[in-house]
Amino acid sequence: MKPITLKEARSWYEDTDAVHDFDHIIRVYNMAVRLAKAEGADLEIVRAAALLHDSQGSDPGSASGRLEHHQASAKFASAVLAEKDWAQEKIRAVEHCILAHRFRNPAEKPETLDAKIIFDSDKLDALGAVGAARVLAYAAIAGTPFYEEPSAQFLESGKEIEGESHSAYHEHLFKLRKLRDRMHTPSARAIADERLRYLDDFFERMIAEWQGEK
Repeated sequence: MKPITLKEARSWYEDTDAVHDFDHIIRVYNMAVRLAKAEGADLEIVRAAALLHDSQGSDPGSASGRLEHHQASAKFASAVLAEKDWAQEKIRAVEHCILAHRFRNPAEKPETLDAKIIFDSDKLDALGAVGAARVLAYAAIAGTPFYEEPSAQFLESGKEIEGESHSAYHEHLFKLRKLRDRMHTPSARAIADERLRYLDDFFERMIAEWQGEK
């Protein structure tokens, strides 16, 4: 049973966007190791899943590919680990971590501690200072504004009215502010509390500057 090297993993992320690039993978990997040690998860499974979780289907030019990237990455992970003589039980454990890591994936939820660690680590990277940078970068890639005042309908239902942009601030309200409550481990929730406060303060400041109040 051979481990995945960082050099090998880097090669899987050469054509990804700035939000899901190898820097994101390394941050998730480092956080996953930290959480795994704190919570008592399987480090071999967690390390492999962190390095493989976005390995396929993250082409910024393919929206449909991004939506299904967890499935493509799980299939790719199975092939990679089989070549490294991993036991089928461990391969299935890594596959589950990858399939269950998406926020917008009601079909498969994290059932194992290892999968919960990967989910939490990936979501923590969307909070704090890095989270602010990533949500603005994603808006730039998608061609949407950093800020647009949300409609009353969006604030109530999460659905934009006709002509309303899904700005970075919309994403903050729709997804990022909900991440802490979706996390599974006490260690991750404690980190998320501080990072979410930072992100709330960031958007409050950004809106004030946007409106010429600061």
